[in-house]
Amino acid sequence: MMEIKVLGTGCSSCKALYATVEKVIKELNIDAVLTKEEDLEKIMSYNVMSLPALVIDGKVVAKGRIAESEIKNLLTVKK
Repeated sequence: MMEIKVLGTGCSSCKALYATVEKVIKELNIDAVLTKEEDLEKIMSYNVMSLPALVIDGKVVAKGRIAESEIKNLLTVKK
């Protein structure tokens, strides 16, 4: 099972990324656990300077604004 985290402090971009990832998971029927990480100390442990960020299986795979097509691509490569 894939573990996906959206790193962000709860801003609109972070919420939008979470919603888009959730949609893609359902659409592609991916077996994954999606969580939102809003704790700044935990976010800093990923060495990310721009938010939101997408983490798949412990690895930061994207930062900032991420298009739905890019998310689909990232998740299907990992699947």
